[in-house]
Amino acid sequence: MDSLFAKADAIQPLGKKRKVSHRKDSSTTDRTANSITKHTSVPKSFGKLPDAEPTYSHIANKKLRAELNRHTAQASRAKALLEDAEMLLTEEAGKIEVEGEMERTWRVGQDEIVKNAGQEAAKGRKEWKLDGGPYRSRYTRNGRHLAIAGRSGHVATFDWLTGTLHSELQLQETCRDITFLHDQSHYAVAQKKYVFIYDRDGVELHCLKSHIEPTRLEFLPYHWLLASIGNAGYLKYQDTSTGQLLVEHRTKLGACTAMAQNQHNAVIHLGHQNGCVTLWTPNLPHPAVQLLAHMGPVLSVSVDPSQGGRYMATAGRDGTVKVWDCRNWKGAVRDWTLRSGSDVELEWSAKGALAVASGGGVNVYTRPSIQTPMHTKAPPPLYLTHPIPNRPLTSVRFAPFQDILTIGHNAGLSSIIVPGSGEPNFDSAEADPFENKKARREKEVKALLDKIQPDMITLDPEFVGSLALPSKLTTTGPDGKVPEIPYARLSRMERLKVSGKADVTEDNSEEEVDDNGKKLSREERERRRQRGKGKSLKRYLRKQRKNVIDPAAVAIRKKLEKQREEKIRAQTAAKNGGAEPKKPSALDRFKRAP
Repeated sequence: MDSLFAKADAIQPLGKKRKVSHRKDSSTTDRTANSITKHTSVPKSFGKLPDAEPTYSHIANKKLRAELNRHTAQASRAKALLEDAEMLLTEEAGKIEVEGEMERTWRVGQDEIVKNAGQEAAKGRKEWKLDGGPYRSRYTRNGRHLAIAGRSGHVATFDWLTGTLHSELQLQETCRDITFLHDQSHYAVAQKKYVFIYDRDGVELHCLKSHIEPTRLEFLPYHWLLASIGNAGYLKYQDTSTGQLLVEHRTKLGACTAMAQNQHNAVIHLGHQNGCVTLWTPNLPHPAVQLLAHMGPVLSVSVDPSQGGRYMATAGRDGTVKVWDCRNWKGAVRDWTLRSGSDVELEWSAKGALAVASGGGVNVYTRPSIQTPMHTKAPPPLYLTHPIPNRPLTSVRFAPFQDILTIGHNAGLSSIIVPGSGEPNFDSAEADPFENKKARREKEVKALLDKIQPDMITLDPEFVGSLALPSKLTTTGPDGKVPEIPYARLSRMERLKVSGKADVTEDNSEEEVDDNGKKLSREERERRRQRGKGKSLKRYLRKQRKNVIDPAAVAIRKKLEKQREEKIRAQTAAKNGGAEPKKPSALDRFKRAP
């Protein structure tokens, strides 16, 4: 069969000579394939496969063509690297593991951890000895930059990985808290009287005089809102993109020194002096949730970001630490008593590790032990501990995407290594620790365009995109069925009738016809509707039309209702020739039809 196909290829027109090639090519060995390829072609639809890189050979501009080819190469390279990264991100973050059953992880000190850790991880173990404490600290969202504020007025921002100092200020007044805004280019300081905003170089940009005597600050990055609470007990939201004061809520619970935000739904958690914990949103003038957490003042509040803001930890002056389930407020999931009765600071890590700073040291607990219900008040198994002799301990902060815990105390700051506490994988589109100046500017513009309105903040963010439930306030028609019109869309008189507050003495619906049964004109109806409005009895009833039940007004309304029924009865008797209407009887069904 192959020889037959080969001979068919040898038939040529008579007027042309056959060309003979003397080149030795490996493809000439298969004569059948050569005969088929000369007379066949691949369809154009199969010319470019879906996974093939696009070509720009049709573009005449060389500069534009080179730029498009460069972008295509970068996109394909990023796609290949993403596939490789997905293969490498299959394991969980590592923790300290012991060899024997009698060994404990909390016995491992920082010197041993630094000795056995990698070179880059060991750089996180640092000690900053500073004058002007006690200090509070705050990291940026990408974990690259650190801001510190001393109680005596020492404020500084720097890149803690490279040691580059951005700004350092001596404000010579009390500073209670500090926080970065959308990135490291701006930060806010809660000073003695007001909140001040500074740029990266330490230049004062704004003085927010509406925030009086602030004690704690929180910034909501997706809503561009700066929230503050002070000694006056007012929770205030400042829009940093427009500069206007959005709303202020009066908590009515006095001064507050414990504040945290839920990163999942942007709800602010406050701890008060009477032991209550309240949850606030900008669109509600009252707390969305209020619970009695402790028998004394609440010292610290923190929300777990690892499981969608599901768990909240609180610490009180009564010496107890409690873990709450935000889906069910019936009781604490786990609570235990601390040995020291001093101030307590709490902080959750990105992987669910809880740091408790009290007395002269820091204890770290890991899940699932801190989320397992227990009937006793025994503390959960300890994961790591580190003693710090410089009291008091005023702040604890986990560095994002790092296994580092920074503790602020009276003599400065201390950074310890907590293996397995940080998120090892970062999303460069969300928070990139290695972003450059151009990427930071583009990210800022994109964040402004994607800004979420404050009205969207709620306890359950899943309501966005869901269907509205039917209204429970509905009216019943004369046939006993529920009509399609909801209660909110009814007219005022219909809503008053449904709620039982309508004044039936002014209902002139039956007076729309004259004595002969003819329909009245519009002018006549208006004239009749205004008749009798100025009488003293009507004025008295209008004054008594309120939610207070007056016996005199009720008696007058009953008298008018009786007079009205007698009038209708007299009109009906006149139509029947003076005879009174006969009352209906059950035997009327047996009467013969006339």
